Amino acid sequence: MTIQQRGATIWFTGLSGAGKTTITQALAKNLRSQGYKLEILDGDVVRENLTKGLGFSKADRDENVRRIGFVSHLLTKHGVIVLVSAISPYREIREELKQKIGDFVEVYVNAPLAVCEGRDVKGLYKRARSGEIKSFTGIDDPYEAPLNPTIECRTDLEELSESVAKVMNKLEELGYLPKTPVTQEV
Repeated sequence: MTIQQRGATIWFTGLSGAGKTTITQALAKNLRSQGYKLEILDGDVVRENLTKGLGFSKADRDENVRRIGFVSHLLTKHGVIVLVSAISPYREIREELKQKIGDFVEVYVNAPLAVCEGRDVKGLYKRARSGEIKSFTGIDDPYEAPLNPTIECRTDLEELSESVAKVMNKLEELGYLPKTPVTQEV
């Protein structure tokens, strides 16, 4: 059975370790199980393959996000649901992409810096604190939180299932997914 679907870019932004990839993967599993066409663009994977030569200056970070946005825009206009998981630290470039893509849902994956550092499975915060990594977002480079995100997931306060449900419900509300029928108990 083929599902008629509307393309959209669901852009997960937040600090390293906030839970962007975790929510993205759980949401993707949920959507795929329902038969939706989707693509995941993970910031780490994109950097390794599409934007390998870019560094971490503001200009390079903006270019990295623009390239992810370009691919997202192409997929979105062809009816694909695109799940982007990228720190994308600067508000201005996210706003630029929101205008360009149109069908853009900004999800702010919010967790305090201390919580993100505690989840630091790659040891990046430790390396940044020691000076080994320069211009690390949240330490010596800013993260500009969205002023008015479509959805905010507080991963320090809610379970993964709650975050995924928030996103699913908003996608239904915005018309990207059909509304789940409400059944009344008798």
